[in-house]
Amino acid sequence: MTEHSPAAPAAIPAIDLSILIVSWNVRDLLAACLESIAASPVTRIAPSGDALGADGPCIEVIVVDSASTDGTPALIAGRFPWVRLFAQGENVGFTRGNNLALAQARGRHLLLLNPDTVVHDDALPALVAYLDAHPEVGIAGPRVLSTDGTTQSTRRRFPTPLTAFFESTWLQGYAPRRLLDRFYAADLPDDGVFEVDWVQGCALIARRTVYEQIGGLDEGYVMFSEELDWCRRAKEAGWRVAYVGTARITHYGGQSTAQVETRKHIHFQQSKLRYFRTYHGRALALALRLFLLVSYGLQIALEGAKTALGHKRALRRARIRTYWAVIRALARE
Repeated sequence: MTEHSPAAPAAIPAIDLSILIVSWNVRDLLAACLESIAASPVTRIAPSGDALGADGPCIEVIVVDSASTDGTPALIAGRFPWVRLFAQGENVGFTRGNNLALAQARGRHLLLLNPDTVVHDDALPALVAYLDAHPEVGIAGPRVLSTDGTTQSTRRRFPTPLTAFFESTWLQGYAPRRLLDRFYAADLPDDGVFEVDWVQGCALIARRTVYEQIGGLDEGYVMFSEELDWCRRAKEAGWRVAYVGTARITHYGGQSTAQVETRKHIHFQQSKLRYFRTYHGRALALALRLFLLVSYGLQIALEGAKTALGHKRALRRARIRTYWAVIRALARE
C-alpha cells in the first residue's frame, strides 16, 4: 500500500484531534502550515508519544506525501519530527491519500487540512470544542480566508440538477442570482455558526464515529466533490453538518492542482458527473455529460478563432489542448 506505512495503530483516546495532510510538491507552503499548527494552543503528540507544546487539546499530525520531488520528506524529518510521515512511492491523489491518513489516525476527531493553509489563533481548539458541545454534528468546517483577508465561499447547500448546468460552467454568468446564492449559502454571515449541507475539504473536521459509520472518502472521486459526497453520506446517516465562522484559517488555494492543469479540469468534470449520477440518476448525468461535451466544443471553437486573430496564441493553444483532453475523457465514460 505504501512504502513506509506500518499497520494501523490502535486508537488512543488521549488524542483529541488527528490533523491529516496530503502533500505533493508544496514544501514551503507545507512548512508554513505546520509552523502555524505548532504555534496553536494545543499539545502535540510526537510519534514517540512525547507531548509537546502548550496546554490544550492533544493533537497528532499525519502527513501523507505523494512522492514529492521537492525535499518534503527531508523537511519533515529535519524540522518537524513531531509529524507522523507516510511517504508514498507514487502520487496517490487527494482522496486516496486522505483515506491512507484516516486509516492511521488515532484521534477522537479527524481534520482534513490542505497543505496550503495557515491555522489562526485558537481555530483548532475551537473546532474540537464545537464538536464536543454539539454531539448531533458529525462534520464541520471553519471560516476560510484568502491571502487578502476576504472570505472564501466554502459552505454550501446541496447542488440541485439545475445548479449542475450553471455552476462552474460557461453559463455561470447567466445563472439566476437566486440559484447560485442558495448554493453558495450567500444569505448566511461569514462569521456566523449555523447548519449547512456541506463544507469544502480544504479544512474539514469530522468525528471518528462518522468515519467508522460511513467509511472513508469515495476514491471514485480522484479530487473534487469527494467532500460533498462524504457530507451527504453523513447527513443521510443522521448527522448534521455545520459551518463554524468563529474558527479561521487562510487558504492559498490550488497550489497542488495548479501543477496539473489539464488533469484538474478532467477530474473536476468527472467528479461532477459521478455525484449527479449517484444522487440524481443516470439520465441527468447523461444530459449533463452531453452538455459539457458541447460546452467544451464551443470553447475550442472560440479559442481557435482568437488564435487565428493572433490574440495570445500560446495561451489559446494550451487551452485548446486542455479542452480536447477533457472532451476525450468525458467521451470515454
